[in-house]
Amino acid sequence: MRMNITAKKMQISQAFTDYVEEKLATKLDKFFADDAECKITLTEQKNMITAEVTVKTANLIFRAEQKAAEKTDAFDAAIDRIIRQIRKNKTKVEKQLHNTIKESFDDVVEEQVEFEVVKHKKFILKPMTVDEAILQMNMVGHSFFMFKNAENGEVNVVYKRDDGNYAVLEPSEN
Repeated sequence: MRMNITAKKMQISQAFTDYVEEKLATKLDKFFADDAECKITLTEQKNMITAEVTVKTANLIFRAEQKAAEKTDAFDAAIDRIIRQIRKNKTKVEKQLHNTIKESFDDVVEEQVEFEVVKHKKFILKPMTVDEAILQMNMVGHSFFMFKNAENGEVNVVYKRDDGNYAVLEPSEN
């Protein structure tokens, strides 16, 4: 598994890098083939460390974000959360990754989860700017809002992040 560690507003020691490599090798390598990519981003805010771990393989992305006082604790919690995601969705993941996932995936205890769609909603996508979409989202009291971007004509989604800021999801070919 390839790995990339990024630190924002803090320094990363070689000892921590070695710790991350060892943890990935023992915890996640059994689930993913060698072409998987793991991106770790550490950020320090108000004496708390946020560890964001994203694993990309084939057409699947696993992501977890955890906060703790120590970077190793935050990283460990994020890795544990990714493992829970894999276990929870084992059958669906196996179908998606059928040839890229390693055989040791069979050791994982399967938690059967059924998804139930309780509502379908149709609406007209009106062209608007990102600022207008954020305003509309806040007015209806939702945590996300789908709209047609007036600048490029594409369907986008704006959402409110846990840190209070906003983000926009845009389609991409890759």
